[in-house]
Amino acid sequence: MTQEQEPRVIFLKGKKTVLRPLNKETDMESIMCWINDQETIQYLNRFLPVSIQQEEEWFDSLAKRKDDIVLAIETLDGLFIGSVGLHGIDWKNRTATHGALIGNKDYWGKGYGRDVYMTLFNYAFNSLNLRKICAQILSFNERSVKCALACGYQIEGKQRKQNYVKGEYWDLIIIGVFKEEWLLKWKEYNKEA
Repeated sequence: MTQEQEPRVIFLKGKKTVLRPLNKETDMESIMCWINDQETIQYLNRFLPVSIQQEEEWFDSLAKRKDDIVLAIETLDGLFIGSVGLHGIDWKNRTATHGALIGNKDYWGKGYGRDVYMTLFNYAFNSLNLRKICAQILSFNERSVKCALACGYQIEGKQRKQNYVKGEYWDLIIIGVFKEEWLLKWKEYNKEA
């Protein structure tokens, strides 16, 4: 007799990652650790601790949001490593902002972020019919800037010495990507092994 495997929820699948809806029961503890870790949250420009009550309220509010899509990031073998979202979706102007957190530091700098961006953008541009996605990155976060540019983002400007992190003020880099810009990178990405 063979043991049946639990069915796995897969909303979107990339080359290295799976994106699926967040699950409060299985994901909240990891997210609590990540968003209270100083090394991780410096890139998010967060500085206050998050309580279990605050995190529960955030999870509970997700189902009511009509202009946010937040997904869990898993490796292909099912390890939960972060979350990603499209926020403030403007259905009339077909724009959104993008945010991502790979909380499991073992997966930093190994191409998982790029795969997440490319997979999410394919959904955003080709299923939701968005035309532009925007984001902001703190200037010291060179790894995220490099990843964003590799996915088609263009630097649209910066707010000089805007955010206070690690004892000093940093520029906030404003980036955006149109479907046409992403599509060029998407074609290149699909040719890679």
